[in-house]
Amino acid sequence: MKNPLPPRFAGGHSDLWRIATLGYYRHPYSSAGGYLASLVPQGGGHGLAKGYWGFARQIFPLLLIGVFSAGILKVLIPESIISNWVGGNCLRANFLATIFGAFMYFATLTEVPIVKAFMELGTGKGPALALLLAGPALSLPNMLVIRTIMGNGKTLTDILLVIIMATFTGFLFGLLTS
Repeated sequence: MKNPLPPRFAGGHSDLWRIATLGYYRHPYSSAGGYLASLVPQGGGHGLAKGYWGFARQIFPLLLIGVFSAGILKVLIPESIISNWVGGNCLRANFLATIFGAFMYFATLTEVPIVKAFMELGTGKGPALALLLAGPALSLPNMLVIRTIMGNGKTLTDILLVIIMATFTGFLFGLLTS
């Protein structure tokens, strides 16, 4: 079979390197190579640069939304409420932060400015970590998708394990940093 690569790329690099840096190499005998190559931009040697630029364009609006949301939350939520419910480091505060993170839907990178705003309002370090652990691991849409794929029992197990582990990890982190 004819080599699908142009002659200048015919040797010297691994398939993964070609896929990651060139963005268009597709090995004729590898379904994984074909799949990976279909994920990256096609054509030319600019696949990696286009991928980074596309990634930056996706992240920047989400980061702005997170910073904007954090600013609104700091103005709307009284400091006394935050410090009463999730201030300090106790199991209750870590559990409440975990539950909030589990049912709140945070877009990628929006949770960091939001948690920073909560910490400035009085959230303890342990509950902040618990929120950061539970937020990306669970969300209501995530739970619904997992339920349709894995069923009720495994979904409940996943939810309980994330809540328990995030709660105790936040609690231990709070103990270690206090």
